[in-house]
Amino acid sequence: MPNSPTPLTQAIDRYLQFMRAEQNKSPLTVETYRQSLDLLPEFMGISDPREVNKGSVRVFKSALHSYRTAQGREFMIRTKNHHITILRAFLRYLIQEEEMDIYPPDRVTRFQESERKVKVLFAEDLEKLLQAPDTSKREGKRDRAILETFFSTGLRLAELRSLNCKDINEKTREISIRGKRGKIRVVFLSDRAVEALKDYLGSRVDHLTPLFIRSLEKASNIMPPGEEFRLSRVSIWNIVKKYALKAGIVSNPSPHTLRHSFATDLLRNGADLRSVQELLGHKDLGTTQIYTHVTNPQLKDVHKRCHGK
Repeated sequence: MPNSPTPLTQAIDRYLQFMRAEQNKSPLTVETYRQSLDLLPEFMGISDPREVNKGSVRVFKSALHSYRTAQGREFMIRTKNHHITILRAFLRYLIQEEEMDIYPPDRVTRFQESERKVKVLFAEDLEKLLQAPDTSKREGKRDRAILETFFSTGLRLAELRSLNCKDINEKTREISIRGKRGKIRVVFLSDRAVEALKDYLGSRVDHLTPLFIRSLEKASNIMPPGEEFRLSRVSIWNIVKKYALKAGIVSNPSPHTLRHSFATDLLRNGADLRSVQELLGHKDLGTTQIYTHVTNPQLKDVHKRCHGK
């Protein structure tokens, strides 16, 4: 039997409904918040939001430290702070919208983070990765299209997974993306990405809606839309890992490494930070500025060429 609703789980449901109805948050954002808030009853050991206090917050933080994923990994500091930020937003909603007298969200402090490090691929390793799929096979054509699209657009994993066939405009070489906070942005396809997508789509004999699908042979017998054939986040993650291993890349890149590589490639070739911010779909310029640390070595060349002449 499912667990009976509690004042806490009911409050969480109301908050998620508020996000959908009043804040027009994207389904992806709402689901992300749900997954995080579902940790509260277990990690805090409470059943009512009025039970949030200094002690239960401390228990929550301790649980974030001790939690291990199915792979035995602990949460990164950024992930822990992500959960704390969502808890604070939930408490703020209860105070402002439901006028509930509860623990102040500004007293729920985040963990101190060290300066974020950005992992990017060197040009040689990037090329090895992009060339790794065997494009004589239909699955290889799909995987090559995934890798080229990642690097060409800088999409987040969830954004790439959500793409449908109709989203690809081969004529203008553009894709309209609904990213975080429901914001729409346009990203662009390189010549290589367009060719890889054409090759992949030309090999498909189905009429399913999702762009990147599993079981390509079975899909031909399925009626649209075929949402159940859309590749999962884990599958796409594993595709990147598979070809990184095949290419002999020891830095263990992830889909987000390709997003980082996209951004740094733009900056190294003269793009301005504001443009990169728009292409990545960052809300704040400060988030984009992490990439300047990677491109800063170029300043040495600038200094050498331009100073003391």
